[in-house]
Amino acid sequence: MSALVLNFGCRLNAYESEVIAGLTQSLDDTVVVNSCAVTAEAERQARQAIRRAHRETPGAAILVTGCAAQIAPARWAGLPGVTRVVGNADKLRPESWGLPPAAVALPRAHAGRVRALVQVQKGCDHACTFCVIPLGRGANRPVPADEIAAHVKTLVADGVLEVVLTGVDIASYGAEAGPRLGGMMRAVLAQVPGLRRLRLSSLDPAALDADFWALLADEPRLMPHLHLSLQSASALILKRMRRRHSPEQASEVIGRARALRPGIAIGADLIAGFPTECDALFEESLDWVTRHALPYLHVFPYSERPGTPAARMPAVPTPVRRERAARLRAAGRRAAEAWHARQLGQRVEILTEAGGGGHTPQFAPVRRSGDHPPGVLLNARVTAADADALTVDI
Repeated sequence: MSALVLNFGCRLNAYESEVIAGLTQSLDDTVVVNSCAVTAEAERQARQAIRRAHRETPGAAILVTGCAAQIAPARWAGLPGVTRVVGNADKLRPESWGLPPAAVALPRAHAGRVRALVQVQKGCDHACTFCVIPLGRGANRPVPADEIAAHVKTLVADGVLEVVLTGVDIASYGAEAGPRLGGMMRAVLAQVPGLRRLRLSSLDPAALDADFWALLADEPRLMPHLHLSLQSASALILKRMRRRHSPEQASEVIGRARALRPGIAIGADLIAGFPTECDALFEESLDWVTRHALPYLHVFPYSERPGTPAARMPAVPTPVRRERAARLRAAGRRAAEAWHARQLGQRVEILTEAGGGGHTPQFAPVRRSGDHPPGVLLNARVTAADADALTVDI
């Protein structure tokens, strides 16, 4: 019996929860909650999980970690049933879970797993006005490229075909010294020739280096799918967010990616209803998103984070935030439906997953027939499409 690990938040948290699961294999009657501080809703869900665990397993030790617990440890320590709060700096240390310091628990692939997350950096050096993550994660700290390659090599030996590089701000990898993101990716691909597919988590459009662009153009194992940390497409709102890119620079990134890699799919993170966002500024952002036809949008209504500059700015009413988020999501669904429709009749490579699903290189979800096991690369023809997925005939 091992500890139950409950994860909330980003892909980096998901990766770290896998490490924690490996470190807590010998702990009985233990629940670990890996919290997120990005939104009030994420914190609410983690608190709800703690209360449920205390109610349903009253004798279990409940340990809380993650960004929300790092920022306000006393608040989380005071919840019913919480035994201990573990800081972000300590949660991947074996000794925090009663193991010797030399113990290693990098996530391994279990049977049937075809995709794995690999952490390449921690922390963030920027100060976006809406964000508390630098408080929870600290400064940008890259994982050495050789360590990343060694981890990827282990996963590939376990049968993983696709790896997703993740972190808080991976586009700023190695910004102070050593290789940048593109150089690190090149080293990983060179050292692990058996890796079939490489993907990236969210990218800051202001920090993409020349080697990254060269790889996007020439490396077939780097998948034709980018997800941008855009947040808004209004020039004034981006300034008030203290982002480092303008709408024009984001447009240049999208245009360059599409020119270098025809057929690439591009998504973006967007915040709806940021403080001071009037109707005209929202329409400016919505028009930009519609014009660029981004098929994969992650849209969030703005959520106040205590202690951030944005939380002191004039607020947009919550119902308006939700309505604007719905309009952005609708624009994303229209773009996804149109992009998927353009795949009709084409042959695509599918990486099969459990449950009759899979993904194309562009990360389009796939419905498929047949009894192929997970972890097989297949060539298929697209026979139907809607906003949610492609249907293929193998």
